[in-house]
Amino acid sequence: MDKVWLNRYPEDVPAEINPDLYPSLVEMFEQSVQKYADQTAFINMGQVMTFRKLEERSRAFAAYLQNELKLKKGDRVAVMMPNLLQYPIALFGILRAGCVVVNVNPLYTPRELEHQLNDSGAKAIVIVSNFAHTLENVVKNTGVQHVVLTRLGDQLSRPKGTLVNFVVKYIKKMVPKYHLPHATSMRSALSKGRRMQYVKPFMSGDDTAFLQYTGGTTGVAKGAILSHRNMLANVMQAKGAYGPVLTEGRELIVTALPLYHVFALTVNCLLFIEMGGRNLLITNPRDIPTFVKELQRYPFTAITGVNTLFNALVNNEDFHELDFSNLRLSVGGGMAVQRAVADKWKQMTGNYLLEGYGLTECSPLVAAYPYDLVDYNGSIGLPVPSTEVRMVDDEGNVLGNDQTGELQVRGPQVMQGYWQRPEATKEVLTDDGWLSTGDIVRFDEDGFLHIVDRKKDMILVSGFNVYPNEIEDVVALNSKVLEVAAIGLPHEVSGEVVKICVVKRDPSLTRDELLMHCREHLTGYKVPKVVEFRDELPKTNVGKILRRALREESDKQPQEA
Repeated sequence: MDKVWLNRYPEDVPAEINPDLYPSLVEMFEQSVQKYADQTAFINMGQVMTFRKLEERSRAFAAYLQNELKLKKGDRVAVMMPNLLQYPIALFGILRAGCVVVNVNPLYTPRELEHQLNDSGAKAIVIVSNFAHTLENVVKNTGVQHVVLTRLGDQLSRPKGTLVNFVVKYIKKMVPKYHLPHATSMRSALSKGRRMQYVKPFMSGDDTAFLQYTGGTTGVAKGAILSHRNMLANVMQAKGAYGPVLTEGRELIVTALPLYHVFALTVNCLLFIEMGGRNLLITNPRDIPTFVKELQRYPFTAITGVNTLFNALVNNEDFHELDFSNLRLSVGGGMAVQRAVADKWKQMTGNYLLEGYGLTECSPLVAAYPYDLVDYNGSIGLPVPSTEVRMVDDEGNVLGNDQTGELQVRGPQVMQGYWQRPEATKEVLTDDGWLSTGDIVRFDEDGFLHIVDRKKDMILVSGFNVYPNEIEDVVALNSKVLEVAAIGLPHEVSGEVVKICVVKRDPSLTRDELLMHCREHLTGYKVPKVVEFRDELPKTNVGKILRRALREESDKQPQEA
């Protein structure tokens, strides 16, 4: 594509960034914690953690991993927790030890967790006690040798932390019983680590920082290999796009998206560490009333989220009463931002809701809406600095700007490949670095990118990728099912929901029975919301199920037989 988009960005947005400004994420972190030592880095449940405290605790955790657990450079360590102060301590401790972070969704079922732990080869896991029962079910089937446990309130002041842990376990009963006799508490790990020597390993930009798992078209989640340089490049690209409206050392960003999601990881956590900003961590953003009460306490200057979150906020009466005079940056990502929500947000806050576009394989940011926009145009914005984009047809031929084709991306943020899956890597990554996104796009006359369709059958539910094959594999485990196909249906709240079309093997099969089966094996957002029983499924001449045909028919078919 011609770089006409460069002329559309404000003058203070750079055309190119330096992905080698820091040798590694560890170097970036160490420079920031020294520069902003006594400023607040993270806030959670009223508890403040300064950059200095984050440095001390992450160094202690790194020393514990190196000395007590004997982990070596390149060993994988899984992290399974919501937004808590423990997350950045574990994150930077793992990176500082030279290890690789494997982010895990805390809501995973035992089947999903077992696959990710085995596929990544994780030797250790840091997990919050609320989800320890899930780990107990599968840990013996994995290569995990060390379990570090923490409780929700463990990084809060002692009186409050004790109260939170008591309420969570005994009043709200949010900690199912578990038995992990060889687990170590994170408190104990940090206490031991403080008395151990930390040795900073040599790290370069080419070293792997994250195995960030993303759904696969074969129904198997794959680990995108994201190097230190990939992530640093994307931090600099995000800073290039959004930095002109931000002041180093002065910002407070609301982090309601989970940090295990690559969007929040890069744009909230890493970018605002580099810029000396504060992160307000929201542990349970689904509890909107409590979330809004938290926002009342802090003069936030930036916020990121998915469309569903912004929609819930603009429809909350107490949110209307907040002071938005300090708000300078609002970014929606993970799923399409709806115009109605964007308009309400602008009307209520006086701040434009800027849509960003990306994918896990790109660390994730690819395109962003210019901060100086004057009107919402329904696009996903312009490519971020140092990012090349083009459109290709099914044969890989490059198309002109006036055509529609699959979006390909090339830049320093593009992953190294899929972990231990060379064939899957070859399917999406060319030898000269072009990544096929699976999204069908067009460029308008101003160079803005517009999503037309999805080449892949991926379903996007509230910003999370759901792959039909995984749903189909689970549904097919039910012996009463003969055939199944999963598709996405548009939904005004979550963007899309999962619909399954099922041919029965046993006529006695019911919708409730099928959904109960799905809930046992799938994370909540993957569970189908619509079930349609059919006599047969449309297929190609070679017997491949035509999901596109099912999507086209879905409005005309009954939702349940």
